[in-house]
Amino acid sequence: MVKVYVDLREKASHVPRYLIEMGVSVIYKQLEVGDYMVAEDTVIERKRVDDLAHSVFEGRFFDQVRRLKASGLRTFILVEGDLTYLRRITNRYRAVEAALVTAVIYNNIPVIYTRNAKHTAETIKLIAEKLQATRRTPTTALFPTYRKQQKPKEQDLSEWQLYVLASFPGIGPTLADRLLRKFGSLRAVLEASSVELSRVEGVSEEKAQLIKHILDYPYSKKHEGVGGGLERFYGKEHVKK
Repeated sequence: MVKVYVDLREKASHVPRYLIEMGVSVIYKQLEVGDYMVAEDTVIERKRVDDLAHSVFEGRFFDQVRRLKASGLRTFILVEGDLTYLRRITNRYRAVEAALVTAVIYNNIPVIYTRNAKHTAETIKLIAEKLQATRRTPTTALFPTYRKQQKPKEQDLSEWQLYVLASFPGIGPTLADRLLRKFGSLRAVLEASSVELSRVEGVSEEKAQLIKHILDYPYSKKHEGVGGGLERFYGKEHVKK
């Protein structure tokens, strides 16, 4: 089943209801950025045309774009409604169009247009289906992320924290940085509950439970021989006898 995390502020809109009717598993959560999280690293910021205009005129739009960009997540801006409507109600419509162009060109954030709330829900479901289908890979295929990264210098403890945390399945440098900033230290991240971990952007409930399972799983070298497990992950040539 396709799963979409929905910001609590979106409860008042009709979009979550349409998503549920379409068979999407909707989970309400306070998102740090965006309104809909359609994959572990992808969020959508939904803007009705009237809200878009107000946010541009009040300067909030550009602050939101900066936060979306700084989040490190893949982001989309979804504009709901007829943009030409602005031409009939204000002579400042070009400012709104310019703001969207700025988001695309200078911040590399794609803009998607929908007709109404139902069309928005259909679009969100389609994006979620495409992204989640392509990422259903075996957990073992994700081990270990840190092999692709250069080891930090011995005295750079912050980089070592990132290096260690990024070794977990699906936890790249960006998400490792976000977790460390949230909890303050590597120990605090590892001692956090799966519920606490899943509250962080990019950490699904399944991923949080997998992290805890790895931490608690009894270590075993059955049928591996001495160093066998290390050879499997690092390669035989890198394991000292």
